[in-house]
Amino acid sequence: MASLGTDSGYVPYTAFSAKKSYIEENPDVIQGITNALQKGMDYVQTNTPEEIAKVIHPQFEESSLETVTTIVTRYYDQETWKDNLVFEEESFELLQDILEDADELSKRTPYTDLVTTKFAEEAAK
Repeated sequence: MASLGTDSGYVPYTAFSAKKSYIEENPDVIQGITNALQKGMDYVQTNTPEEIAKVIHPQFEESSLETVTTIVTRYYDQETWKDNLVFEEESFELLQDILEDADELSKRTPYTDLVTTKFAEEAAK
């Protein structure tokens, strides 16, 4: 049995989108949100699975702390979490491959037409 977390590469399971006009008119809002998300990424990189599980456990009340810790440890061991929010072209192409394989994507979009990494790169500094 294989683990998709280790065998698939970095799949961008969570992405945020905004109209180009909104991004251009509100770069401070976009940067603020990105900075906050990067703080979460930094927390994951600098804390143990046990510490992370204690913090997120209230969001998973139906699960025991032990179960949440086991899941977080698995993600941690697989290096599921990146250390930054930069959406690389390789991950973008992988996401499009997955969507194509599921017959959910009728036309591919060029990376440069859809993705900006400047806010994530700034937050990672």
